[in-house]
Amino acid sequence: MSIAIIFKIAALGIVVTVLCQVLKHSGRDEQAFLLSLAGLVIVLMWVLPYIMELFETMETLFAL
Repeated sequence: MSIAIIFKIAALGIVVTVLCQVLKHSGRDEQAFLLSLAGLVIVLMWVLPYIMELFETMETLFAL
């Protein structure tokens, strides 16, 4: 696992946070919620291959 994924997640978190604050102050709470949900989905899609690799490693380690 490279450190680049951590920087990508942090950068996306900062961008989503700033945009959510802008949307909330302009009265668009629904769009802010959808934006934060979209950010969460993007991060999960980035992290999912690492989680799958972890489970495969655990299976081979314990021979399940």
